[in-house]
Amino acid sequence: MADSTAFDSRTESGSSPGPSSRMGLGRVRWTVCAMLFVATSINYMDRQVIAILKPTLEHSIGMTEVSYGYIVDAFQIAYAIGLLAAGRLIDKLGTRIGYMLVMAVWSLSAMGHALASTVLEFGFARFFLGLGESGNFPAAIKTVAEWFPQNERSLATGIFNSGANVGAILAPAIVPWVTLRWGWHAAFLTTGLFSVLWILRWFRYYRKPTDHATLKAKELQHIYQEAALDLGPSVPWRRLLRCRQTRPIGGGWLPAPFRRLGLSPNYARLAAMFFCAALVVPIYTASSVKSVWTAIALISVAAGAHQGWSANLFTTSSDMFPRSAVGSVVGIGGMTGSVGSALFAFFAGHILQLRHSYGGLFGIAASPYLLALVVLCVLAPGLRKMELTA
Repeated sequence: MADSTAFDSRTESGSSPGPSSRMGLGRVRWTVCAMLFVATSINYMDRQVIAILKPTLEHSIGMTEVSYGYIVDAFQIAYAIGLLAAGRLIDKLGTRIGYMLVMAVWSLSAMGHALASTVLEFGFARFFLGLGESGNFPAAIKTVAEWFPQNERSLATGIFNSGANVGAILAPAIVPWVTLRWGWHAAFLTTGLFSVLWILRWFRYYRKPTDHATLKAKELQHIYQEAALDLGPSVPWRRLLRCRQTRPIGGGWLPAPFRRLGLSPNYARLAAMFFCAALVVPIYTASSVKSVWTAIALISVAAGAHQGWSANLFTTSSDMFPRSAVGSVVGIGGMTGSVGSALFAFFAGHILQLRHSYGGLFGIAASPYLLALVVLCVLAPGLRKMELTA
């Protein structure tokens, strides 16, 4: 009720601004999106460090391939557990405090790697890194739901989600440079320091739209186009798990062209997801082509399509559920995705050991997107909005 009151007191009468007045809306929401992009970049930098330092750690602490696998498993298990808890935590505490808390956990855990000297200690630090990092996507998606109207959410999600690629690029550039000059301990401390700086900036700048001092009334009105439907009550897990729409949640700009073709926002999103899923299918030929560059092109297109797919898939949670439940829904979906990823990694190792070929794996990778889209359409036809009561 407080949000609705603040919204009413700070907006002007009339409908939301049309295209001709968009230039005067303000850009505070895109500044928030930029902060989400930086947070996601830091998230993926922190998780890349140990893989980059693996050859160094093999010599310095005697880490083997098997022990490295255990360390990775510790992260994946914690990430799956953390996603379920973090989503609920973000919904309870709110994005301002919740985001700072999860990043504090992962930044301290990232820097804690510098104190480790055995495989067990690295596994311990890695476990808590997984717990902390699992909160990034539930917090970011909930922030997008709070700061963007439905027609801008997939673009905002695509922007911050691209931070994953930027982080994966920056880590190999920064970590070896720091390691050569100050040692591997300093590499863990450096990436953790980025998180500390982000937390300070987030604490000073971030507020909900209704509480933000520099937000113009027009931009606030634009953000809350669907305020009555989006705010919603707090919803317990057991009710979310019973919702058919929760089960499938597991190129942000891409729905825009389909909107111009006359499709509704929800069907434009489904069309964009179908387009991305179709682009992944040719990857099944990657292991049989004769040219290395053709294989690289097929994998690159599939990886890009995955990013477009994930940006739109993440946004379906805020399309179908009220803002108060978005963090929990993303956490539930992310947890099941992490479990699936761990299982696939397990079976992939056995397939490679038995067949000594990636052909089967590329074949498997070509189909899940289309299958998932069918499941999404069956369980949540038209991405209809859930009407939840407390």
